[in-house]
Amino acid sequence: MLENAGQPLWAPRPERAANSQLSRFREEANRRFGLTLADSTDLHRWSVEKRAEFWDHVWDFCEVRGEKGSLRLADGDRMPGARFFPEARLNFAENLLRRHDDSPALIFRGEDKAAYALSFHELDALVSRMQQALQAAGVGVGDRVAAMLPNLPESVALMLAVTSLGATFSSCSPDFGERGVLDRFGQIEPKVFVACDGYWYAGKRISVAKKLKALGNDLKTAGTVVVVPYLGEADTVAQSTPRAVTLEKFLAPFSPKPVTFERLPFDHPIYILFSSGTTGVPKCIVHGAGGTLLQHLKEQRLHCDIRAGERFFYFTTLGWMMWNWLVSGLASEATLCLYDGSPFAPKNEVLFDYAQQEKINVFGTSAKYIDAASKAGVAPAQTHDLSAMRLMTSTGSPLAPESFEYVYRSVKPDVHLASISGGTDIVSCFVGGDPTLPVWKGEIQAPGLGMAIDVWSEEGVPLPRGRGELVCTKPFPSMPVKFWNDADGKKYRAAYFERFPGVWHHGDFAERTEHDGFIIHGRSDATLNPQGVRIGTAEIYAQVEQIPDIVESIAIGQEWEGDVRIVLFVRLRDGVQLDDALIQRIRKQIRDGASPRHVPAKIVAIADIPRTRSGKITELAVRDVVHGRPVKNTEALANPEALDLYKNLSALKA
Repeated sequence: MLENAGQPLWAPRPERAANSQLSRFREEANRRFGLTLADSTDLHRWSVEKRAEFWDHVWDFCEVRGEKGSLRLADGDRMPGARFFPEARLNFAENLLRRHDDSPALIFRGEDKAAYALSFHELDALVSRMQQALQAAGVGVGDRVAAMLPNLPESVALMLAVTSLGATFSSCSPDFGERGVLDRFGQIEPKVFVACDGYWYAGKRISVAKKLKALGNDLKTAGTVVVVPYLGEADTVAQSTPRAVTLEKFLAPFSPKPVTFERLPFDHPIYILFSSGTTGVPKCIVHGAGGTLLQHLKEQRLHCDIRAGERFFYFTTLGWMMWNWLVSGLASEATLCLYDGSPFAPKNEVLFDYAQQEKINVFGTSAKYIDAASKAGVAPAQTHDLSAMRLMTSTGSPLAPESFEYVYRSVKPDVHLASISGGTDIVSCFVGGDPTLPVWKGEIQAPGLGMAIDVWSEEGVPLPRGRGELVCTKPFPSMPVKFWNDADGKKYRAAYFERFPGVWHHGDFAERTEHDGFIIHGRSDATLNPQGVRIGTAEIYAQVEQIPDIVESIAIGQEWEGDVRIVLFVRLRDGVQLDDALIQRIRKQIRDGASPRHVPAKIVAIADIPRTRSGKITELAVRDVVHGRPVKNTEALANPEALDLYKNLSALKA
């Protein structure tokens, strides 16, 4: 258990908690259902015990547009197999395109290379023209449209146009290699493929012309390839790409008119997302319109307290589910602040510059960004006016206790910091923030409403205290509809229900805290087992990355003499050597901050650490390389060449 001081890092003022949408939702539930729910703990208990009533209340409170039907939940005890709102009909895009005025809908920054915005009225017009062009290209209900795009306003408009028609949207970022794109989109056979002419990263101008030409040849189901301008090369790139046309020419025949919306069943597919794919070809995870919409509305309106007119930012690409989560902010009538490029270009403070300039209210990022900003000495509390920022969210990997302290010391002392955790598998969160509760160092505040979260032992016994497997014991609306090309559902069931039949096993190593919050200690499949004791890698990283000379680290378990020993790889600051003094300092930090069992048997300096394209370090890939096993899909990595650094290391042979 983490040691906590007697006081939380932050607590909401009583009037702020009382005026939150979560409190209003609870009070309205009390009146509507004759309840006496006193706080968010009571509300969560009711939300999992009475899921039909809870999700019905979410629908009404968030004013979902559509026909609800008379039945709220069918086969509610089956997991998988439960059906929420089985008679409902709705359209995802219709629920996001709620506003039609001249207020800003989308604000964009592309490093220091591009900046523009679209009003809600202008977004409507662009979606309308895209909808008509897609229809002319033969796109209709059930078809797939794939996108390889930066985080542009055009990307959001495209998704809305696709889903308005009842088609399914799938995306990746333009830094994916050709093989990585084909491993994803080749499986789902898109009718239209939309890509950019290039992108900027860390000040570098990166053309995708050669890659796009090859993809045009290989994605043969895409009868139309649309090239979106970003570098000013769309005409040239389109000329060299099979079946390609520029976005300008694609839209030219069509003038704006009212957008039409195809209302379809609750589980009709809107998104296909992909697993990271480092252990094989990525799984194609299909998400439904209603479940995605209700879950995102619940998380953003109740857990994040997002309101109409607020400015909502998340640092993400189209290759990470947080993009799908971000764009749902339109359903709360928020203004989305989009950013594409390096979060440290042209300078380390660029995202906080953006937050100050645009008066961002909700600032979302990754735990790795917060750690990197801390190490870079970024201190916006002293240099920026962040008075508008009331909520900062973090996800992607566990947020170290020291990162909590950094935020309150150097970013904003009175911000609500919410560490959140979920996954691509559910395109949402299992655990996250609560605007009515205090923030304790190193802890995620609360389980998600409607989510029957628990921590179980390896034998399937609930653990009120201690570390174990994160599970969800009852169905919830944003469970995947299916996996693509998995007609009998065998792969789907194996992915989540094989370990504990009838219970969602997420694969996170977790712990419930004394404050009824949660700590995520890393992925279960990356958990270390020296002498049979389970240790989460996040516990080691939290200690190691406090040392200024270490930029980042990765830990694996190496099979050794009939047991497993912990090996820690460290990437050092320029000019630093891994000498005996630093090794002893690392070991002492881990021993004192975690436990003697966490101390690695081997500490090895390494020049780079492999990570997925969404920024997550890949312990399993490193472990396979160290053991001489092949990594099945290196295209899932942003820097696959880094794996070569871990081959045949002499330091690991003794």
